[in-house]
Amino acid sequence: MILDDFLSFDADGLYCGYGDFYLDPKQPVAKAVITHAHADHAVSGNTSVYATAATVAFMQLRYGKNAGKVIYTATYNAPFEIGEVQITFIPAGHMPGSAQVLMEYKDTRYLYTGDYKLQPDSTCEPMQFVKADVLITESTFAEPNTAHPDPVEEIKKLNDIKVNILLGAYSLGKSQRLIRMINEYAPQKKVLVHHRIMPINAIYEKLGFALGKHQMYGRKLMKTQEEWVYIVPPFTFDSYLRATGVKRLFASGWKNLQVNAQDTLFISDHADWADILHTIEQTQPKQVWTLHGEGKHLRDHFKNDIFVKLLN
Repeated sequence: MILDDFLSFDADGLYCGYGDFYLDPKQPVAKAVITHAHADHAVSGNTSVYATAATVAFMQLRYGKNAGKVIYTATYNAPFEIGEVQITFIPAGHMPGSAQVLMEYKDTRYLYTGDYKLQPDSTCEPMQFVKADVLITESTFAEPNTAHPDPVEEIKKLNDIKVNILLGAYSLGKSQRLIRMINEYAPQKKVLVHHRIMPINAIYEKLGFALGKHQMYGRKLMKTQEEWVYIVPPFTFDSYLRATGVKRLFASGWKNLQVNAQDTLFISDHADWADILHTIEQTQPKQVWTLHGEGKHLRDHFKNDIFVKLLN
C-alpha cells in the first residue's frame, strides 16, 4: 500500500518519518541520506551521513571535518537499513557517486531520483532504471518544450571558435565533463583550469574517471592565441565580464545563463522532458511525485493514467 505521508517537507527539507531520516536536507539534521555532493543537496554539519564513497570524498574535500560526524558509505545496489526502511543506492548518471534512493517499506517501493540524466557521460556511472511503486522525480526541466541537444554536437562548436575561450562551468561535475569532452571532440584545444577545480579533478582521477589533458591556468598562457579554453567557476566567470581577446561562453541547460546569442553551449546534467517520460516508462510507477521544479506539466500529461502529486 502506498503511504501518502511516506515523505513530507518540513523546515529542514524532505523527511521520511517511517525511517526518521532526511533526503538531501536543506539544514543539518541527525540522519541525512545524500544523493550527490552538489551544495544544494549536500549541506555540511549533519550528524550521520549516508552516501556513496564518491559523494563522501567530494563532501570531505569541500567541508573537511564538517562533512558529517558519523559517515556510512554504501555501494550501488547494496541494500542497508535505516530504522524499518530498506535503502538501496542506484546510479543516477548525474556525476560520480550520484545515487537514486530506492526505499522499501512494507512491500512498497519508493524511488527518489535526486538529480539525474540519461545522456551518455564518460565521467560518471550511467543512469540505471529500477521498478518502483512511487517515483519521486526531480522536475527541473519537466516542460514539454524543453529538449536538451546532443552534448557532443554542442562541444564541437568550440572547433569553429579560433580565439581563446573563457568557459564558465560549475566546478564539480560540469567542469570535469567538459574537460573530457573537449579532449575527445575538440582535441586541438588546450584546456586550462581554474585552481579551485584542480583538487576536484584529482578525486575524479582517483575514482578512475580519466579526464584527459589539462593544466593549471597561467596568465601568460592566455596572452597568446593558441586556442586555449580556460574553464572557470561562475564567480570567476562573472568577474571577467569585460574580458578582452576571448570568447565568453557558459555551459548550461538554462537559456538565461547563455551569455551571447551567437555562441551558445547548451550542455545539461539534468533530464529533459523526453528523458523524464522515458524514466517513468521504465520505472512503471503507480504514482509520480515531483519536486525540484515544476510538476504540473507531468500532471497534465498523464491526466487519469498515472496519479501525479506535486510535493513542492
